[in-house]
This record gives sequence, C-alpha cells and structure tokens, in this order.
Amino acid sequence: MPPHPVLRRRPAWAGRNFTLLTAAAVVTGLGSSGALIAAAFAVLEAGGDGGDVGLVAAARTLPLVLFLLVGGAIADRVPRHRVMVAANALNCLSQGAFGLLVLTGEPKLWQMMALTALGGTGQAFFGPASEGMLLSSVQGEQAGRAFAVYRMAMHGAGLGGAALGGAMVAALGPGWVLVADAAAFAVAGALRAFLDVGHIPAREPGGGLVSDLREGWREFSGRPWLWSIVVQFSIANAVVGAAEAVYGPLVARDELGGAGPWGLALAAFGAGTVAGALLMTRWKPRRLLLAGTLCVFPLALPSAALAVPVPAGVLCAVMFVTGVTVEVFGVSWMTALHQEVPEEKLSRVSAYDWFGSVALVPLATALAGPSEAAFGRTASLWGCAVLVVVVTAAVLCVPAVRDLRRRTTEVTLRAPAESADAERAVGGLG
Repeated sequence: MPPHPVLRRRPAWAGRNFTLLTAAAVVTGLGSSGALIAAAFAVLEAGGDGGDVGLVAAARTLPLVLFLLVGGAIADRVPRHRVMVAANALNCLSQGAFGLLVLTGEPKLWQMMALTALGGTGQAFFGPASEGMLLSSVQGEQAGRAFAVYRMAMHGAGLGGAALGGAMVAALGPGWVLVADAAAFAVAGALRAFLDVGHIPAREPGGGLVSDLREGWREFSGRPWLWSIVVQFSIANAVVGAAEAVYGPLVARDELGGAGPWGLALAAFGAGTVAGALLMTRWKPRRLLLAGTLCVFPLALPSAALAVPVPAGVLCAVMFVTGVTVEVFGVSWMTALHQEVPEEKLSRVSAYDWFGSVALVPLATALAGPSEAAFGRTASLWGCAVLVVVVTAAVLCVPAVRDLRRRTTEVTLRAPAESADAERAVGGLG
C-alpha cells in the first residue's frame, strides 16, 4: 500500500523521534509559558513584593545550578528518554501541588519556593537529556533547518501559551494556569515515553560519574567558541532573567495595567522567535556564530523599553524584534553543537552549556529586589541593558567565534577520538 500523501510530504529529516520531540515541546510550551506569568502573579496576589518574586524565581534556577552537571552525565549513560519522562513526572507533581495550593488557600512564600525548586530540579535533569536527544535525532546538512522547525513549533506554542496564560491569570487567577501546566507535563511525558533510542550506540562502561564529568569538561573547555559564548550568556541570561521575572511583572502592574499586557508582550517575543525560526529554515549563514552573536545585541532592548517605560504597544514591538534576532542565534548555536560535538558527549557538553548559562540567574533574580531598593527600578533596568551590550561585544573578540564556519559533512557521528583534544592538535577552529 502506498504511503499516505501527508506522510510522503514529510521531509526525510523529520523522523519519528523528531516528530515526537516536537509534539511534546509544543504541549509543554503551551503550559509553561503561561505558568511563568502565573507564578509571578501568585506571589504578588499572596501579598509579596518584587523581592519575593525574585526569591521564587531564584528557587527554580538554583537547583539547575546544583544538579545540571549530574543530569548531563546521567543522560549520557541512561537512555535519555527515561530521564526526560522522569523529569516530566516531577514537574507535573510540583506544578499541580503549586496550583492546588494557590486555589485552596493563601500560599506561604516558603511553600511556593519549595515547589518551584522541585520543578527546577526536574528541569536540571530534563534539559541535557532533551538537548542530547534532539541533536541526535537529525543528521546531515538539513540539521539547521530541522532545528529551526523544532524551535518554530516550540516558540509558537510559547506564543499561544503566554497570551492564553496572561488572559487566564486575569480572568481566573494564577492557580488554574499552574494546574493546566501540570496536565501539559503529564501529556508531554507520555509522548516522550515512545521515543526510540535504538539508534544510539550503547555507552562503554566508564570510570563513574566523576570521570564522565571530567571528560565532558575537557570537551567543553577545549573549544574557545563554546566556553566564551557560555560565559557571555551566563551574564546576559542573568540580567535578562531578572528583568523578565521580577521587573517586567512590576512594570506591568504599575504602568501597563496588569498581567494581560505583560502576557501580550511575552507573546510578541514568542511571535518574534517563530518569525526568526522561519527565517532560519531558509537562511544558512556560513559563519554561524558571527551571525548569531551579532543578533544578540537586541536582547538589551526589552530592559531598556521597561526602563523608560514605553507604552504596551511599543513594548510588544520591541519584544517581537528581539525574538526574531535572538532566534537567529539559537538556531546557529544548535547547529554548531550538532556539527562539532560527538554524539556520545552531547548531553554532558549541553549540561556545561546550561550550567554556565543559568549559574548567575538565581543570584540576579534574588538581588533584583534589593537592587531596586538601592538604585531604583529604572537604573536597575538600564544596568541590565548595558551589561548585555558589553558582554556581547566582548565575545566578538574571540577569533573562534568569528571564524567557525558551517560544514557540509557530518561531524556529530565521528569517532570519539576526534574530540576537542584532537581539534587542538590540528590547530583549532581558526
């Protein structure tokens, strides 16, 4: 029997794993984007202030710092889909309990922090496993297009989730949005349980967790383009995270009219990322990281717009443009990892990437409230914008970032010996 026309039209790179991963990402994107808004407003409705919002946000990111490296090492040993399903189950339980707590009473700050920390623990194990699974699900020269399609679907779901979440918070309160997020994690975990890891070679017995972490560190530290950009984003993500998690809801409450406009602004960012991903299905910049890093500069614009503050319509436009440009970096970054890092080390390298990228976020979000008290909200937001520009300009001074080029041959499936150590032996990326 000939294949169904819809199946015939599916690209060769969109295999079963890629399709399941994309569908699950859409489901969790719909729930989690609204839950981020709901968590902030749950704290505010319980009588908290900007400092309390920052503490709850920090409680989620602190377990990422503590457990990411362990999660990456485990994901390169245990079948990755099992790690993903277990993490989704933990997120489902923690978000469900958070939602019920909000719906049935007046949640205490420590309770919200504890439940949010459980969710962050799940994310610490999920992130490296998920990225390793996605990077290994596609091969060949169409990898960049595949990543763009995946991110377009994920961000499209985030767009709808942010708009719907903001509206639901305004109409029903944050508790129901958190319960809906728990249900989304349950559905996504069920989808990920069907992932096939048969194509991934079995890992040879190693020297244990510490040995695996050392090997991942050598792979990470041996690539100047990799560690320099991670350092850049350790600072950029921290200040942008503080602006989005703490100052954004406060500006929305005081200047824009509440949760609805802030949800629309986040949705505009999501729309921009969808547009950026669509662009990257067609555009293949030869100098991957040079093009991507230049597009990080606009990440300073939302903080500047909140500092003014601009009207809601202008903020939405700024968020849209930022989403487009940052997505160029996102697809370029995933393509660089896919072509340069051996498959058996993907989750560990991804863990070091995530670790560096979120290491300062708990500190930044926790200090957002005190910074506002000491310097004022406007000055704090301008400081966020300036730091993004400075660190992005600095990383362009690294030759490997400017010179890394897109390759047309498969690198991810090369022999394990051809790692960062071998790369140094033949003269590096330049």
